[in-house]
This record gives sequence, structure tokens and C-alpha cells, in this order.
Amino acid sequence: MSRSRTAVRVRAGAVALALCATTALAAPAVAAPVAAQPGSSCLDPSIPLSVEESRLTAYLPSAADPTVPADDTYARTIIEGGGFGGYTAAFTAALCRTRTLDGATALAERKGEALWDAAVRRAQADDGAVRGDLPASDDRPLYWTRIEAMAVLRQWDPTGGLTPAERAELVETFDKAARGMFDINLPRGDDVLRVIVSGFDVYTLDGGTTGPAPGTVGNNIRHGNPSGATALSLDGTRYRTDDGKLAYVEAYTLPVSYREFGEGYLEDTVGPFMEPGPRQVDASITVSQAGGSQFNLEQWNARYHGVSLGNDRLAPCPRIGGVPQLAINNAGCNSQVVDRWGGGDGLTNPPQWTTASLPIAEMIAADTGADVPRPPGDTWPDPAVAFGVVWNTSYTQFPDCTSPTLQTVNSPPSVTYPPAMPPVPPAAGSCSYSGGGGNYLSNESAYRNTLLRDRAGLDIPAGHIHTPDMQHYETTFGVSDPTFDAWRTSIAAQATNLIHAVIDTTD
Repeated sequence: MSRSRTAVRVRAGAVALALCATTALAAPAVAAPVAAQPGSSCLDPSIPLSVEESRLTAYLPSAADPTVPADDTYARTIIEGGGFGGYTAAFTAALCRTRTLDGATALAERKGEALWDAAVRRAQADDGAVRGDLPASDDRPLYWTRIEAMAVLRQWDPTGGLTPAERAELVETFDKAARGMFDINLPRGDDVLRVIVSGFDVYTLDGGTTGPAPGTVGNNIRHGNPSGATALSLDGTRYRTDDGKLAYVEAYTLPVSYREFGEGYLEDTVGPFMEPGPRQVDASITVSQAGGSQFNLEQWNARYHGVSLGNDRLAPCPRIGGVPQLAINNAGCNSQVVDRWGGGDGLTNPPQWTTASLPIAEMIAADTGADVPRPPGDTWPDPAVAFGVVWNTSYTQFPDCTSPTLQTVNSPPSVTYPPAMPPVPPAAGSCSYSGGGGNYLSNESAYRNTLLRDRAGLDIPAGHIHTPDMQHYETTFGVSDPTFDAWRTSIAAQATNLIHAVIDTTD
């Protein structure tokens, strides 16, 4: 069954979001100057940048001659390759003409939304109609342009200065706007379907293969994320369902760090549309990258988190001496819901597990990979599809919450559907260690999204799609090549088909 449909871009609006502070394990701030920009006299390069912003100065070895550094930083290579080479200079000049914090905040929101909209339009254009050398589907230019502009905001030094809280709020306003979080505008009406989809930033940017060129970094910095590419390709599109309903799809991207999740980034974006009203969402789907050559439809999501480092190099719940920390009475290891999304109803101490409510049987039966080209090196055994689709019912629990002993259940999950034996759910009274999607931020996005569904008492499709890994390169240090692009394009295409399969089953 072919599931290719034409998507039409529609205009998007904004919603107001609140901000809240949280705590995390400490990491040293990195001081580094922002690349010189015209009109940058209002910047103070001595103000420390974030860990993510510090990567703006990183060089890869030259792809042609790894004994010397590339001609430009990796970030600028990607930014210019995406056609956004002049964005930060223009943003800096406008910021330096701004005299007040209120003016800078309005500018940050406006320019952040403009960057998101430009990235969406680029992703939905034909390759021949985009600026820059990188394909339209490449998600990395948005990430690195956003990070570069955030560094400028962080080092803005207006007359009278800023408090740390004011500076942080200013940067977060831009960050959220440039993620599409203010951009969700679902229509009213009983005759339409409203769908929200999330993707993620690039991640695991440190490490990888290194070269002999002095002062260069490992090639992990090249990573992209097909879930981010999927979000860009879907945002603001319409989809006509099999029964003739018109679905409106809005998308946004999430950070790969725990702090922002703790501050309510996901809840502030999706939560208002799960509350009663004429724009209440009909399906909410989170998407992220995993590995292999299959899509995993995650069934159980864990509250436990924080074993792996985020893009900010922070992990709130690392193993100690190789032993996992216990979940009980351990805020660092358990996802916390901010007061405004928990309040007095007990969600400041939410359940250990949540479950997906996706139409698993229909998603698998839809044959979503049949019309998607197989990328080079694809290992899924059925050559008739690009990638497999598996109902992932595995998870790992602490059967006894007072003991670090772990138990993994339903592993490996059956690659056929339905499985020969029904999956075993988490034990009553168990503590979570990892859902099918692990205990990283993919699982956290799934957990928080489905917890919002439960809090709102909604009976809607909500759950997580894990994509295959797109990091397949022909070269060691080249920033892009046909194989890398083919994996991203194919993954995003089948992910879109899976989301359309969800919509086709939605009432």
C-alpha cells in the first residue's frame, strides 16, 4: 500500500509559554568569543558561553587532506551550506540597535520564529530551490544557526547590563521560538484533525574518529537527526485521511539535554493543546533516532532518566561504580513535572511507567516502507521495504525498588506482529529503569507526552516512534555525502508515512 501524499504548507501562529528554573549536575561554563559579526560592538566576548555554543569554534580535519584543518569551522560550514550564512550577522546588527530588554526579547522571539519558518520552508522545498550546498532535507543548518545566534544573545551587553536570570530568559525565548514551540496553530472545528509531532536536535557531538590535523575534533560533530528532519518536513502541512478528513500537522523540535525538559519545554508546547477547548489535539506523537534498520514503536515509557550525557555534557543520574542509582527518593534519576503542569494533583510525583496508545496493528499493516527507497547499506531482511516496523515491548525494571538488581522483560521483542505470546507489562510496585526507548531523552519525551495525555484524560493516539540511525557516511571527515543524505531522506519519508498511518486511524 503506497502512502505518499502531497503535503501543503500552511501558515502558523504563536502560543505564549511560561518559563521555570530547575537544577542539574554542575558543569563548567565555557568562555569563548562569538565569531566576529558586523555591528557586534554590543557583545562582551568575556561572558561565558554554554557547552553547546562552545562547539561553534570546532574544526574538522580537511576531508581532502586530514593532516590539515578544514578551511572553516564545522558550524559555519553547515550554516552556510544551509543558506543561512548571513542570518547571525543580521541578527547581531539588529540586537546592537536594541536598547531595552523588552525590545531584545521581542526581537529574539520574532527572529527565532523567522529562523524556524525559514528552516521549514527550506525542508519542504525541492533541492533545486534551496540556498546553500546541502540538501533541503538536512536538519543540521537549523541547529547550528540557532546555536550561533544564542551565543550572540548570551554575550549581549546592553547599557546597565543583565542579571543572570534575565540573560537566561532572553536566550530561552529565542531557543523556544527557533524550535517551533511558539509556532503551533491548530484550527478549530469538529471536521478536522489536529496533530502535533516532535523531533530532536542532533546529539552525541563529541568524540568519534579523529585525524592528525592539530586542533581538530572527532567526526561525531557531523551527526544529524532524522527526527528533526521529519519535524521540519511535516510542520504546517495538511493531510487528507483515507476517510476524507483534513488533518493539520504541527511540529517542533526538542533539545538533547535534561535541563530544558525539567523546565517544562515539552509540557509548555503540547500541554495547552491537551486541555479542553476547540483546538484540543487529536494525536500527539514524539519521534527520535535510535539504531539499526527498523522503526521501533515504543510501548512502555520509564520515568527513570539521566544515565547518558546530554549535549551540555550533563547526566543527572550516572551509574556509580558501575551500579545504577536507585529511583526512590532520587530526584536526579526521576523525571520531575514542573508545578504548573502538576500542582496539587500528584504529578510532582508521577507514576513510574506510562504506556503508548498508538494504533500499533494499523501502523505495521500500513506497509509504510514499501514506497521508500532503501539507502545503501540497509540491513533490514525484507528487501521490499526500506525499513522494518517493530512493536517494541521491552523494558528494564527494578523489581524491588530498594535493590539495584535489574530485570529486562520482553527482550528481544518479536519482529513479527502480533507476537506469539502477549508481552508482560511492568510489575505492580516496580520502579522503572528504562523503557523500550531507553532512559535517555527519547524515552523522556515519550514519558512526558503520554503523562500529559493521562493527566488530561484523553483517549487519543499518543506514543513514540524510534527511527533507524542515519549516521552512515562514505567519507571519514566530509560533512555530507550521498549515502548520508539517502539515509536521512528515506528515514524521514517512512517516518512521515507512519505518522500518516496514525492519522488515518484517528477519529
